[in-house]
Amino acid sequence: MNLNSILIGSEDPQPLVEYYTKLFGEPGWSDFGYTGWQIGSGTITVGPHDQVKGKNAEPGRVIWNIETADVKSEFDRFVEAGATVVQEPYSPGDEESGLIATFADPDGNYFQLMSPMEPQ
Repeated sequence: MNLNSILIGSEDPQPLVEYYTKLFGEPGWSDFGYTGWQIGSGTITVGPHDQVKGKNAEPGRVIWNIETADVKSEFDRFVEAGATVVQEPYSPGDEESGLIATFADPDGNYFQLMSPMEPQ
C-alpha cells in the first residue's frame, strides 16, 4: 500500500487555496472546485465538502506532516509567507530525534514540518 494524498474538505475552500498557495506556490491543478499541490511523492488537495461547516473543532485529531531536512529554514519561510504558527520548532525527544513545527490553516486544521525520522 501507499498513502498518496490528503483531501481537506471545507465549507469555503478559497481561503485555504490562497493560504496554501502562499506556502507551496502555484497549485499543480485546479478542477471542479478542487485545488491541489504535489509535495514530494504525495499530494494535498482542498475542495468543497457538504458535511463540513466552520472551523475544525478538534484540530489535533488529524495532523499531516511534511518531511524536510531543514525544519528551521522551512519554518522561517512559511512564517514569512503568512503561516499561522501553533508550535515553533521543537525536539520531541532527544536531540537525535529531529525537529517538529506545527501550523494551522484558516479552517483550523493542523499540519507539521518535521525532520526525517528513522523507523525504530
